[in-house]
Amino acid sequence: MQLRRGDVLDGAMAILDEYGLADLTMRRLATSLGVQPGALYWHFPNKQTLLGAMADTILDGVDAPVTAESGAVDWDQEFFALAHRMRSALLAHRDGAELVSATYASRLASSRTRDAFASTGRRAGLSREHAELASYSLLYYVLGHTVDEQSRAQMESAGALTRGPLTPDAPPHDATADEDLLDGDPAVRFDFGLVLFVDGIRARLAAPTSSAHH
Repeated sequence: MQLRRGDVLDGAMAILDEYGLADLTMRRLATSLGVQPGALYWHFPNKQTLLGAMADTILDGVDAPVTAESGAVDWDQEFFALAHRMRSALLAHRDGAELVSATYASRLASSRTRDAFASTGRRAGLSREHAELASYSLLYYVLGHTVDEQSRAQMESAGALTRGPLTPDAPPHDATADEDLLDGDPAVRFDFGLVLFVDGIRARLAAPTSSAHH
């Protein structure tokens, strides 16, 4: 049976999920598919283009329109929904955030997710330039947070890490502190960062001499 591009991609995703990004090699992939390594290069000229296709697979659907039962949602909720979709998509695959980060750095992945962030920024009232910059800020926040989250989870599962406070010098108890931010829950910390991001855009838009439109 002739090897198809989809077969190669499916095989690569299977190796990623079972063994991780470090163990994904073209030779290992060829062996798992029962072909010679050269057969892979008919479909992907190098490993980097394969990783780009895998990143697009991981992020497929993240950029879909955000709607609610009542119809359209406000721009701030749209940012939250898109960011959560992206984080969930990355977490659904072993080393997903690391792989997507690498492909964005090499410009080999589709920009659809970032474009969706930028469109939301424009809908909020940011200028085109600032919407683009905001989209990069949110993109790399989600990637960076999730890379750390996945790395810590893997270390913890290997017994090399115990979940603890956000920082070693966090106070043992402070009645005025947001204790849920210090208990090591990455979802809580992720939402806190998103709130800061949205608050920053809202403050920029509300400033009397706002440069949001310049």
